[in-house]
Amino acid sequence: MGFDFAHLVEMIPDLNKAFGETLYMIALSSVIAIILGLPVGILLYVTDKGLFWENRAFQSILGFLVNLIRSIPFIILLVALLPLTDLIVGDIIGPTAASVSLTVAAIPFFARIVETSLREIDKGVIEAAIAAGATPWMIIKDVLLLEARSSIISGVTLTLISLMGFSAMAGFVGGGGIGDLAIRFGYYRYDNTIMITSVVILIILVQLIQLLGDFISKAVDKR
Repeated sequence: MGFDFAHLVEMIPDLNKAFGETLYMIALSSVIAIILGLPVGILLYVTDKGLFWENRAFQSILGFLVNLIRSIPFIILLVALLPLTDLIVGDIIGPTAASVSLTVAAIPFFARIVETSLREIDKGVIEAAIAAGATPWMIIKDVLLLEARSSIISGVTLTLISLMGFSAMAGFVGGGGIGDLAIRFGYYRYDNTIMITSVVILIILVQLIQLLGDFISKAVDKR
């Protein structure tokens, strides 16, 4: 079966619904992941050797937990978190339910990006702030986040794009969105029209996210 434009027109309502579900999943999971992943990334950095909150035991444990979650393939994590998803959401299917697994996968991913971004900062800047009497909170807010803002925004972009791919996989367990539509209609029903359209939509979304992220990153980079 080739590409059928008339069939595509018939499927527009389903495509619109799937598109909205994908945006909802990405928005919800990314907001929570950024809110929680940012402080985790900061803690991974400031508790390392030679920093003002040095605590190697805490840093090792936190780093182990982050690496543990990151090492689990998303499709396995998705299935393993179904009981937790049911507990939190009261359901295991749909975009809200899929957002639980997406968030859990994105938090450690973004945290490591934040940590890497902070490590790019010249430690001399931090030492100068400490010498000037800056408190740890002031250093985090006015030095670390300020100096690394461009890199962190690039990390947000990368996280959003990764979530886009994860959301497509969520379709295997009825997570909704473009991925779910592609699997139910494109794969199981051998509908090339829906499969091709779904792939094109995802490609366009990724390109738009990347372009916007690059633009914002360059705009805030004052180096």
